[in-house]
Amino acid sequence: MPSVVLVIIIVLFALCFDFINGFHDTANAIATSVSTRVLTPKQAILMSAFLNLVGALTSTSVAKTVGADIVSPSSIPQTVVLAALLGAIIWNLITWYFGIPSSSSHALIGGLIGAAVVARGTFHIVNWVNFLDKVLLWLLLSPIIGFIVGYIIMVLLNWILRKSRPDSVTKFFSKAQIVSAALMALNHGSNDAQKTMGIITMALVSGGILTTFAVPVWVKLSCALAMAVGTSLGGWKIIKTMGMNMAKLAPVNGFAAETGAAAVIFTATMLHAPVSTTHIISGSIMGVGASKRLSSVKWSLAQTIVWTWVLTIPACGIMAAIVMSLLKII
Repeated sequence: MPSVVLVIIIVLFALCFDFINGFHDTANAIATSVSTRVLTPKQAILMSAFLNLVGALTSTSVAKTVGADIVSPSSIPQTVVLAALLGAIIWNLITWYFGIPSSSSHALIGGLIGAAVVARGTFHIVNWVNFLDKVLLWLLLSPIIGFIVGYIIMVLLNWILRKSRPDSVTKFFSKAQIVSAALMALNHGSNDAQKTMGIITMALVSGGILTTFAVPVWVKLSCALAMAVGTSLGGWKIIKTMGMNMAKLAPVNGFAAETGAAAVIFTATMLHAPVSTTHIISGSIMGVGASKRLSSVKWSLAQTIVWTWVLTIPACGIMAAIVMSLLKII
């Protein structure tokens, strides 16, 4: 198959992945706002879609981590990128169907590792130092940091507002939560859309269309738009899981969870780390719920989510490895 044709196929699948990412991860930014009834679902989705678009255009540092720092694009065939995307798409659709929040970011990275190892027949194709430093470390720490930050913010707010009237608190944070939801959506776009930018640019370098890893403007725009369109359709099963089933939230709780998560995602983006916005906001919601009492969090549901986090990279690696094996036969 000609290189250019394969690149076109990869770009289409990458944009499909980005669309599903937006659809799948809508809940990250708007679940708490919808569950507390601060915003209607339509208002929340439109705001999130627009700010995902803006956020996606702000930086490309995370794109380089995904597209060049874990597996060198010049050392793999383009079919590796295609197999990685297919593995990640399959995983996202499975977790969406069951309403389980999972990481599109780690699905893509797991798929990339599995496909690259099969394509080259060696584990040395992966830069394990970068993987451990920029992916695995954040995989382990980001939900914990999200939990701690959400817990601390909620404890501080409870202390600051201890003499305030409940109806006044609800009225104020019904407005403040719109700001925190906007920050969450902006930071979600700035980190998540970059992964697809990175994977498309990786394919362009691998196919010899680009000589150096630099994200073209058309890639930025197409990825930002694909995520925004996906976001505009929403993922109601996951919104229900995160915003309603995990812990009971009032507007002040939603503000604390979103503000804490947005701060952690922003920090990770500045450090070029491709984090899971799903992990972080889930951890933050748990922290906010636990600040009231530990029983406020449905830990059985949290356990299911944690197991999904643990399984995402190896499961997607295996699926992408199978796809890569089939592509090699073809």
